[in-house]
Amino acid sequence: MRPLLLFRWPLLLLLLCQTLIAQKLKPGFDPMELRELMQLSVYQIDTPWTNMLYPQPPNYQLTYRSAEMALDNRWDLWKRKDSVAVISIRGTTGNAESWLENFYAGMVPAIHQLTLANGKTFKYQLASDSGAYIHVGWTIALAYLHESVVEQINLNYKNGNKEFLIVGHSQGGAIACLLTSYLHYERGKKIPADVVIKTYATAAPKPGNLKYAYDYDFITRDGWAFRVVNASDWVPEVPFAIQTLNDLNPVNPFANISTLMGRARGPQKWVTKSVIRKMNRAVRKSERKFRKFLGKRVGFLVRKSLPGTPKYQYVRSMNYVPCGTPIILMPNDAYRQKYPDDPNRIFRHHFFGPYFFLLDTYYPRKG
Repeated sequence: MRPLLLFRWPLLLLLLCQTLIAQKLKPGFDPMELRELMQLSVYQIDTPWTNMLYPQPPNYQLTYRSAEMALDNRWDLWKRKDSVAVISIRGTTGNAESWLENFYAGMVPAIHQLTLANGKTFKYQLASDSGAYIHVGWTIALAYLHESVVEQINLNYKNGNKEFLIVGHSQGGAIACLLTSYLHYERGKKIPADVVIKTYATAAPKPGNLKYAYDYDFITRDGWAFRVVNASDWVPEVPFAIQTLNDLNPVNPFANISTLMGRARGPQKWVTKSVIRKMNRAVRKSERKFRKFLGKRVGFLVRKSLPGTPKYQYVRSMNYVPCGTPIILMPNDAYRQKYPDDPNRIFRHHFFGPYFFLLDTYYPRKG
């Protein structure tokens, strides 16, 4: 038996090496890969800021464009000459319902189900932790987009293509993160287990809470998902985040302040307990107000825009954080001269032009 095992091991290693060599997508940040994906993102031509078009990369072809659905969402499928496919998700448009989707920022569990306006139920898992929460507006977008994405992935897989890049700018970047999570947990179920996925979210706002970000960064570890941020862009800084004691892990020194202060005496004990309680009461009050406005009130407007959408229950959290390995594009003097701050142009640092400028500054084109 031992000679047989010795014979098999080199064969298995050879097959493994052949598989790795055949795979086109590699882990790690690739500036040229990002540059081409951003050029494809620009071709979501009816996004408001796409009046500055960039050349389409010569080795890509648009093979599928979804219908517009839900709150003005859409995605494209591009095919690279080496058969790698690109899922490009549209960002915010100039239509009111697209902006409603952004402001609909109540949080829902990352393992849950939503009933949609068309009567369908979207059952999803976007994390492994029951304490992971996500943005309800962008989850609705995922609910409507996911069927056509899964269909196209399986169709491409049957044609021998199992490697996919996911890209989105702004709102599209947040949805790209949620889609990446969804596809990860559908491996071996709705999509084949060996599908390869790599994600670039550019100028993306924050899609969920800290436990969602932990999960996202874990499942995409070792260089399979990036968030690209112009440090002068305000969009990656929203939605607003409010952290309360409920957002901490259960084992923490504030869970039972009475026990923590058990050995303290006199004024020290009572002052410390009073301060912590007042601080927690203040942030919980703010969290309730944000949840009421960005959940219930904006939800009312969403139901008017998307008739048939039911009322959703929101979790008691607004602890939004970014996710993905950060690629920070830091403005320098040349950038500030070309793109000075202007209070009347709130999207100046959010457009593709500033992102291309900084990308070329820190990662010059070769050749």
